[in-house]
Amino acid sequence: MRSKFERLWDTKNKDDEWWSSFVTAPLSLLINYTIIDIKWITPNIITVISFVTALLSSLFIIKGGDFNFFIAAILIQLSHVFDCMDGQMARYRKTTTASGSYFDRASDQLQVTIWFVSVSYADFLQSGNFLPIFLTFIGVSLYSLRGYVKYVAIHVKMTQNSHYLQDMEHLVQTNKIPIVAGYGFGVLDNFKWFISEQRKILYFDEGVFIFMLSLSLILNQLTPMIWVFFVSQLFWGLYRTWEHGREIDLLQNSTIKK
Repeated sequence: MRSKFERLWDTKNKDDEWWSSFVTAPLSLLINYTIIDIKWITPNIITVISFVTALLSSLFIIKGGDFNFFIAAILIQLSHVFDCMDGQMARYRKTTTASGSYFDRASDQLQVTIWFVSVSYADFLQSGNFLPIFLTFIGVSLYSLRGYVKYVAIHVKMTQNSHYLQDMEHLVQTNKIPIVAGYGFGVLDNFKWFISEQRKILYFDEGVFIFMLSLSLILNQLTPMIWVFFVSQLFWGLYRTWEHGREIDLLQNSTIKK
């Protein structure tokens, strides 16, 4: 019979975002290991805890000061650990629901918005410069656009092919990424996997934001981080919009990228 940890390890997203894949997701596995059998702790409760922790971190950010920024950085990491935990718990218990997935993703979007708005406001209070607020507004809008065009593309492709989602599921299962590292693999295999994961930092998605926000708060370097956020979302927001439009125009049945 497989051990409890082996079964928990199977719940980890095998193609997770940068930072999540080798930091917050493994930490969430360790915490889940200790609480997974406590029945009254449900995935939905963990989702709420993650969101409340994110709200608390934003309050510390707005309050300002090196100590408060440090506390906020820790809370941001904890919030993301909890965010990884809820999905792992649901998969382990085989209690995944469509509504749970929906609220988990919706809260993720809200958290990213709250964090960057809080950081831009804190930067404005420190510098008196309105530019960080403007850059953040554009950056958050473009980050939201990345998700919006993804689902618009899915909708359009479904109008062209009513079996589009079934076809995509078959394609995903056929081209499933093999497990090449993790529990049960050697040090060299895990090191190679770790190196290959570093390319994901260029995607500038939520996993990268968790790291960026915490580091900028600890170093109290908010403006440079906001500029990186703005430029990265300007590129990815416009690129994903063009990419999905091109796929539709060419009638390509490729997987919808995140």
